[in-house]
Amino acid sequence: MFANPLSPRFYALLKREFQRYVRRPWNTFLPPMITNVLYFSVFGVILGTRIDEIQGYSYILFLLPGLVVLGAISNAFENASFSIFHGRWNEYIHETLTSPLSYTEMVLAYVLSSASRGVIVGIIIAVIGAFFTPVGVEQPFYLVAFMLVVTLLFAALGVVGGLVADDFDHLTVMNQFILRPLVFFGGVFYSLEILPPLWRTVSLLNPMVYMVNGVRYGFLGYSDVDPNAALAVLVGLTLVVSAIDVVLFARGYGLTD
Repeated sequence: MFANPLSPRFYALLKREFQRYVRRPWNTFLPPMITNVLYFSVFGVILGTRIDEIQGYSYILFLLPGLVVLGAISNAFENASFSIFHGRWNEYIHETLTSPLSYTEMVLAYVLSSASRGVIVGIIIAVIGAFFTPVGVEQPFYLVAFMLVVTLLFAALGVVGGLVADDFDHLTVMNQFILRPLVFFGGVFYSLEILPPLWRTVSLLNPMVYMVNGVRYGFLGYSDVDPNAALAVLVGLTLVVSAIDVVLFARGYGLTD
């Protein structure tokens, strides 16, 4: 039997962060539900009936994976960044810093709890989509793998955001004016195949393209990029950003005056 490398204090922090958003479902889950009902209604039903099939798929079905990614990563990032910043703002994060937890355990608790919120929201969006169009899973391994890695990545990025933000407005700017535009230009509403060669090449510089297409490959079995290469790169990036989180915590960046 292998010894558990994580302490009971880690699970206590993980439980606290998990319960922080689960206990407020109307604030956590209702907004993305309403937003995506509108997305599916407007873009999928109203406009989708006037748009030809994309790569053999109805527009609403082609749209669904991108909306799942958008909701999942936005909520993973928002949860981590808000939790860290709120703890700094109200100074209760000092209790975590002075606990016997290792810096790795601290970061892991924040990242895992935030990624779990992203995954739950992604599932909710997929269920909502199923009311508008039949939804299948062609590549379950890739779907699970990409959903886990993209939510973990953005939860880790959210930790960085929570440490560098000076006020709550900075958190809004990061989510609304940096992350969301990248997602919208990441192939959520269109296939890269319809773009001119130049813009298709430029789009490949956007990391969101690989996330959206990875999840789309899980749902539909179709992707504009190589899913194996995309998954490998995203896993590596997640490990790098998580390591940066640990270093920042160890140095007390943004945590101490």
